[in-house]
Amino acid sequence: MLVFGASSGIGLALLQLAVTKGWRAIGVSRQLRPAALDENIVWRQLTFQSDNLAQLDSALAEICQQYQPQKVFICHGLLQQAQVRVEKSIRQLDVDSAYQSWWVNYLVPMLHIKGIWPYLLQQQCKVLVLSAKVGSIADNQLGGWYSYRAAKAALNMAVKTAAIELRRQQTHTQLVTVHPGTTDTPLAAPFVKNVPLRQLQTANDTAVRLWLVAENLQPHDHGALLNWDGKHLPY
Repeated sequence: MLVFGASSGIGLALLQLAVTKGWRAIGVSRQLRPAALDENIVWRQLTFQSDNLAQLDSALAEICQQYQPQKVFICHGLLQQAQVRVEKSIRQLDVDSAYQSWWVNYLVPMLHIKGIWPYLLQQQCKVLVLSAKVGSIADNQLGGWYSYRAAKAALNMAVKTAAIELRRQQTHTQLVTVHPGTTDTPLAAPFVKNVPLRQLQTANDTAVRLWLVAENLQPHDHGALLNWDGKHLPY
């Protein structure tokens, strides 16, 4: 089992869950290996820039060839940090913040899919890309969060497009986007104060739910945007 964005709360929880289930777990992140990480988890630190993407493709090809993962989770996400703020109004739209959001939430996940594409064409695999329900255009009734919503909507469309291309060449790999639900992680921390406790999940709980989604994927799910319980969400 392979996790990209492995230093995230959900990514780390998925790695630990895989180990407890007896799977070989490989985490890929630009961050250093966490000191407390289970010794049975393989950690690959991988950094790349937009002007050196050939390095990423080569590294991902080597990882797939060596470990041949049957499940892949892509866990990249950025909602808010010091230089990136969610916009409540169009007046707050900022080019640099918007670009950073699009880079992390849309381009980086798709670049990872591009990097493992040759492997997906050859091996049976389930690929789950973490997205967000707020990226659903049909579901948007509240507005706000311009860059994050738009980046996740773009991610949903791009994964759907990749799924169509993939299905034309083979039928043994399933590729989906998944809304993990509101999880108690640093990404969501500034926005959970009004979330009912019954709706706020720990990273471990979310990992279990995502694992079940992966286990229960069916051919008709290919290319879909799924909720944390496996139900289809509107685009």
